Amino acid sequence: MHQAEIAAAQAYIRLMAATRAALADPNGAPLYMPLLTSPMEEADEALRCAGLTGNEDRLFALVRDLQPSLTGSDR
Repeated sequence: MHQAEIAAAQAYIRLMAATRAALADPNGAPLYMPLLTSPMEEADEALRCAGLTGNEDRLFALVRDLQPSLTGSDR
């Protein structure tokens, strides 16, 4: 795993955390959803830089390596 791949997986993990936080309160979700723009842009750029755009299998394998609990592979 090289640095660009690690950065992409980390950006994806941050995006998932931000999304979960935004959706945790259904009443506040419309207010918080615009806050996801920055993490989405970060993840998109990191995926492009790592050559992972369109390669979800590789991305999810990297995410599992970094944070198994996010993908449920620790069950």
